[in-house]
Amino acid sequence: MRDAMLVDLRDIPGMSVATTVDDRLPAPDGVDARPIAAGDDPWTLWRAMAAAADIAWIVAPETDGALFSLATLCADAGARVLGPTPSAIALTTSKRETARRLAEARIATPATYPLGALPKGLAGPFVSKPDDGAGCDDTRLWEERPFALPGDHVVQPYVHGIAASLTVLGAGGGARLLAANRQHVTLDEGAFAFEGLAVGALTDDDGALAELADAVAAAIPGLDGLFGIDVVLTEDGPVVIEVNPRMTTAYVGLRRSLGINPLRLLPPFADGSVAAPGRTLAVEVRP
Repeated sequence: MRDAMLVDLRDIPGMSVATTVDDRLPAPDGVDARPIAAGDDPWTLWRAMAAAADIAWIVAPETDGALFSLATLCADAGARVLGPTPSAIALTTSKRETARRLAEARIATPATYPLGALPKGLAGPFVSKPDDGAGCDDTRLWEERPFALPGDHVVQPYVHGIAASLTVLGAGGGARLLAANRQHVTLDEGAFAFEGLAVGALTDDDGALAELADAVAAAIPGLDGLFGIDVVLTEDGPVVIEVNPRMTTAYVGLRRSLGINPLRLLPPFADGSVAAPGRTLAVEVRP
């Protein structure tokens, strides 16, 4: 994701790009790469970089509040953050709060319970996951009622269908669907694993997915910039599983799928002369 971002940023005239890099790994070319070594305090470096920047673009998981903390740090330092607001990040970091907000807006989403509150009469199969996890991290399938899970986990009824994700551009409370992606998710001894996705592989001929993206953006104010929505496509329509308040893996193939630099669609860089095509090219992305 980082390398795809840097390629697109370097295409913007007059753009000077700085990033951090683990000092054990090769530094990317063509940018100001600041190494972070064992024992360094990365938060001090990130704060100084944000204070010197006009724009900040963050890649981080929601887990343990990392994404929220970085977005808040950059905003407090005076940098314009390309992405959802801290309040939107805080809400969507929690699977329970996200499900509650979506249900209030009458958006199809599975009921989400703390482990101890799972209704006794509810039959499986179930999915368990951390309330603030990202991706398929510690996500498991249970045929019967789950047990012996950490206290921060939540449980949802399993939704049968096609695993998919939406890449969405949000601005001013509205949303624009850029790509509908087919996810490759495997199941091994009850554990889910994300094995990549085909960016732009799914069509939206009836407009249901674009309508869903609009509804999610309206239900959760502050979903600005690029963000993702994980869905399952069922016979009765799409069901929202999670809202990812950040850039997702799909960005790696987004430029090839759209045929344009996606940054040209974002408000800081858009001039109105570039529009995303109505059809996308399917691009495979593997971790």
